Amino acid sequence: MVFTVRKLDSLALLAITVILWIAFLVELVEHQIPCPLCLLQRVAFTMAGVGLMMNLRFNLRPEHYGIVTLSSLSGLVVSVRQILLHIMPDNPGYGNPVFGLHLYTWSALIFFALLIYSGVILVLGFRWRNFVTRDFSFPEKCIVYIFFTIVLANLIAVVIECGVGPCSSGAFSYHWLWN
Repeated sequence: MVFTVRKLDSLALLAITVILWIAFLVELVEHQIPCPLCLLQRVAFTMAGVGLMMNLRFNLRPEHYGIVTLSSLSGLVVSVRQILLHIMPDNPGYGNPVFGLHLYTWSALIFFALLIYSGVILVLGFRWRNFVTRDFSFPEKCIVYIFFTIVLANLIAVVIECGVGPCSSGAFSYHWLWN
């Protein structure tokens, strides 16, 4: 059972990595600068990925699923807040839709799925007895490196967009680049 959960954690971390890459590519290719709420959602995805990565490195622990749960809950709150901002009939929403839904709506669905996943794992309550640090397998190591790459790329993009201070609510251009 632990082996299966580790594989599911690897797949969930891969999914989060792909989500962060898609958001980053939408930012670069379609020139859609993320709003502050979008940036908070990326932080929540990153923290959920850190919780899953800790499971892969330090074996399965309820504390790691707690990180995933709290991160997903905060990301869900931010996503729903953004959905409610754009729920009026004549409001086109922020950014272009992807497969019919805006990225913040997809984020809400994925955060909800992460909450369900970590809740089911915690309810199963299998034995949390193996607290030995273990090495990443090769596929896990690749996923972790790709995850760290997109986290670093997002960090650089946020610094370019907002500078070293907080992002303003009207920051729709890159602070340190010419427009």
